[in-house]
Amino acid sequence: MSKKTLLAILAIALVLGIGLTYRLMMMGTETQSSGAASIGGPFELVNQNGETVTQADFNGKYMMTYFGYTFCPDVCPTELQVMGDALDLMPDDIADEITPVFFTVDPERDTVEAMKAYVPHFHDRMVGLTGTVAQTSAAAKAYRVYYAKSIPEGEPDNTDSYLMDHSSFVYLMDRNGQFIRHFNYGTTPEDMAKGVAEAVKKNG
Repeated sequence: MSKKTLLAILAIALVLGIGLTYRLMMMGTETQSSGAASIGGPFELVNQNGETVTQADFNGKYMMTYFGYTFCPDVCPTELQVMGDALDLMPDDIADEITPVFFTVDPERDTVEAMKAYVPHFHDRMVGLTGTVAQTSAAAKAYRVYYAKSIPEGEPDNTDSYLMDHSSFVYLMDRNGQFIRHFNYGTTPEDMAKGVAEAVKKNG
C-alpha cells in the first residue's frame, strides 16, 4: 500500500470518526435537555380480552412494561415472573399504583387467545397486548426495543418454528407514560420492588 493511499484512508476514517462523535454528542444533548430518555409513546393495541387500548388507557397509573413473546423458551417467562414477584413484594398501596404490561413482538403467533392464556401465569393483574404487525412494530419502535425473527437453519421462511431475538429490559413508566428507569435482565424481584417503590415515592 502506498503512502498516498494510506493517508487517504486515514483522512476518510478521521472524517467518519468526527461525524460519529458529533452524532453521539447530539444524541446525548437531546437526552439531557429533555431530562429523560426518549422511550415510550402513543400506541394502539388489543389486550387479552380483545379490547382495543391506547397509551391513554394507562394514564394515571405507573406501568412496568416488558416486550417479548409467548413462545419464548426462557428469558421472557423469567422476566415476567420477576415482574410478578416484585409486585407481590411491594406494599399494597404502591403495588396498586402499578400496571404490569406485556407487549408482544410476535403478533403472528401471539393472538388474543394466546395472550389470554399466557399472562395470568405471571400475575393476575398483568395486561397482555398484541395487534397487527404494524401496530406491534410501532409500539416496539416507540420504546426503542430491538427484535428480529430467527429462523433455524434448514427451516423454510414460512415456518412456525422460529425464535424472536429481542432486547430484555423492564421499563418503568410514570403516570403520563413517560420513562423513569429500566431494569436489566437478571435483576432480582427484591431489587425491582425496591427500585419501583423508591420511584413511586419520589414521583408521587
